[in-house]
Amino acid sequence: MSLIAAINRCVFLDRDGVLNRPVVRDGRPYPPAHADEFEIYPDAADGCRRLKEAGFILIVVTNQPDVGRGTQSMEAVEAMHAKLRAALPWLDGIEVCYHAGSNHGEPCECRKPKPGMVLRAAAAHAIDLKRSFLIGDRWRDVDCARAAGCRAVFIDHGYDESLREDPDVIVSNFAEAVSAILDEATSSAGAFRESNPG
Repeated sequence: MSLIAAINRCVFLDRDGVLNRPVVRDGRPYPPAHADEFEIYPDAADGCRRLKEAGFILIVVTNQPDVGRGTQSMEAVEAMHAKLRAALPWLDGIEVCYHAGSNHGEPCECRKPKPGMVLRAAAAHAIDLKRSFLIGDRWRDVDCARAAGCRAVFIDHGYDESLREDPDVIVSNFAEAVSAILDEATSSAGAFRESNPG
């Protein structure tokens, strides 16, 4: 068992809807199908740079169940991630769950809202989850943050779905999410409520 102290702060980043533009159909977001459709948000690079300069580890945590369901190729996802790494060199890692999900006969411990990807990265990078954040745009991201014990930053794109847990803060875009985290990291009177009231 590792005895490495959990000393690092991390911002975990959902992919679609946080770093890149999703495909929205009938009010619901979906991942792009091909790398040529993969459009990184204009504020992603500056936001990642600001977080890295503040001392945060940056780890992408993304569900890509279409691979497990046979409607997307792993090669296409990896091509998108190559574009992501090239555009955002501040990223320290990308954790991916390719499993189809319990409703498709492939349950796992890593598909958000379960915290497996976050816990795996935390162990590999000696991350203190209580001092870390997860930025996402879906209820699964908020629930994952809660399950992992880090703070939840929710980007509200107005999708046709409801949250199941309350996030620590709600913002409109990635730049606002970054500013909220940096305000909290540098001020005792930050934008967040206490995540662990009990």
